[in-house]
Amino acid sequence: MSGGEKARTKGGRTEGVLKEAAGRAAGAERMAAEGHAEKARGDAREAKGRTKGVFKG
Repeated sequence: MSGGEKARTKGGRTEGVLKEAAGRAAGAERMAAEGHAEKARGDAREAKGRTKGVFKG
C-alpha cells in the first residue's frame, strides 16, 4: 500500500470516528450512522492493504 493510500485510509477512518462521536453527542442518529459507515470503509481499506502486503512478501 502506497503512502497516499495509507493516508487516505487513516484519514477516512479518523473522520468517521469523529463524525460518529459528534453525531452521538448531538443526538443526530443519521450523522452517527454516516460516521460509522465511513469508519467501516476505512477499516476495510486498511484490511485490504494488509492482505495485499502479505501476498507481496
